[in-house]
Amino acid sequence: MDTANNVGSAAQPISAPGSGTLGSHLARRLVEIGARDVFSVPGDFNLTLLSDQKQKNLTLLDHLRAEPRLNLIGCCNDLNAGYAADGYARARGVGACVVTFMVGGLSVLNAIAGAYSENLPVICIVGGPDSNEYGTSRILHHTIGLPDFTLELRCFQSITCTQPAYISISRSLLGIRHPTFSRDPIPFSLAPKISNPMGLEAAVEATADFLNKAVKPVIVGGPKLRVARAQKAFMELVDASGYPITIMPSGKGLVPEHHPHFIGTCWGAGSTSFAGKIVESADAYIFVGPFFDDDTSVDDSLLIKKEKAIIVQPNRVNVGNGPSIGRVFMADFLSALAKKLKRNTTALENYRRIDVPRDICLKWKKINPVGVNLLFKYIQDMLGGDTAVIAETGDSRFNCQELRLPENCGYEYQMRYGSIGWSVGATLGYAQAATNKRVIACIGGGSFQVAAQDMSTMIRCGQKSIIFMINPIEVEIHDGPYNVIKKWNYTGLVDAIHNGEGKCWTAKVRTEEELIEAIATATGPHKDCLCFIEVIVHKDDTKCLPRNGE
Repeated sequence: MDTANNVGSAAQPISAPGSGTLGSHLARRLVEIGARDVFSVPGDFNLTLLSDQKQKNLTLLDHLRAEPRLNLIGCCNDLNAGYAADGYARARGVGACVVTFMVGGLSVLNAIAGAYSENLPVICIVGGPDSNEYGTSRILHHTIGLPDFTLELRCFQSITCTQPAYISISRSLLGIRHPTFSRDPIPFSLAPKISNPMGLEAAVEATADFLNKAVKPVIVGGPKLRVARAQKAFMELVDASGYPITIMPSGKGLVPEHHPHFIGTCWGAGSTSFAGKIVESADAYIFVGPFFDDDTSVDDSLLIKKEKAIIVQPNRVNVGNGPSIGRVFMADFLSALAKKLKRNTTALENYRRIDVPRDICLKWKKINPVGVNLLFKYIQDMLGGDTAVIAETGDSRFNCQELRLPENCGYEYQMRYGSIGWSVGATLGYAQAATNKRVIACIGGGSFQVAAQDMSTMIRCGQKSIIFMINPIEVEIHDGPYNVIKKWNYTGLVDAIHNGEGKCWTAKVRTEEELIEAIATATGPHKDCLCFIEVIVHKDDTKCLPRNGE
């Protein structure tokens, strides 16, 4: 008890010789769960000051850097570090960032809120004040002038429930030694979630009876497939049932679009041609992992009736107007249901009768200047199993929704939270995690201006993403002086950031010929470096926004 009371005081607690530290233990735990790259911004609460005149304590960042299996990536600002951890978690399964107390924590808060909206396992680690300063009346720098050091914690509480996570470590505790820290951590062993057998049986029987009576049922995949880790079980159901599959816009990238049963995106007024009609005309539909809000339904233009819907959430199944059965986990349910359904291809055959194949198109003349339709036609041609698409909030995400993803092609965007500038940091994080893929990011000028700084981090990390910066911003839906931003020389800015250090290539294109040449260069001579292509389009050239914004 006496030792505990002295933690953080001038007299350091007695340490066992040769024992490890709390900081080194944290570093090894991060490596163990898969966060081998940690995005950070230094500050004096995670860079400890001199504890006395003779010895300098290791800082939080020093402890992490000392772990040979952990790569510490310094970012240009806290918000981008959080966005990068978000992107990393999408590709790797977990991401982490380290910032300093209050000014760093409240800055990264927005990125953590976005990760929470997508149920992403992002760990935000904050270097905090000395432990002996809590409970005193001292006012510290980096605060709002109050001696309450729990304000930051309270801000994080609402957005770090299960996923993401918030860890605040007093800077005086990092060097605390304990014999258990010198040993390898006990491996994580989380008990598997097991469905209630009676509930699972009841849910499967009720759902099978419901769907087997339908004439033209369909399946719709949603974003919570990722949370439930049920993509494999989802495809078992698809293959067994014969139903056509569509995705909610926030579920794009979680369902293989090369599958012969895939018919497009179900998004109300913004649905892929005929896909929305097939869903809305079905007499039964099973939504797997959906999330319904004003965006996914395009202001309630998605005409779905509860009495025709099976809603499968990660741990619950709702059957039409009938029972809602809990403690039934998605993967268990889908695998069991696949064995009970009668094969029914009626809705799929209806779709094939009315659909126009995507590879049938009219010939066109060379277009000058470049149009958005044309740009995304060429982006479509670039996609493969070794690429991943990052779509920014705004015009880019609407256009990217219509891309047909080849097998194993990644796709990410932040639909629900929609934080401007997210894509720049997310591109950094995703590319760092998925080294086997080349990221193709589609970003608007306004969004790029928010987060452009960490282009320098991408260069420093030797990344090879291709960024299409679409200039200018759209104003078709609602024009006004608040949409006018200062024009930047975007390629000039990136060239200045490059400054001859590392690998980076830029191009500015206005015509189709220039676009073709730029893509050929980015995928040929400069395939191993970061490529930034500024595409000049007319401010009123929007492909999908007016339809979705009405």
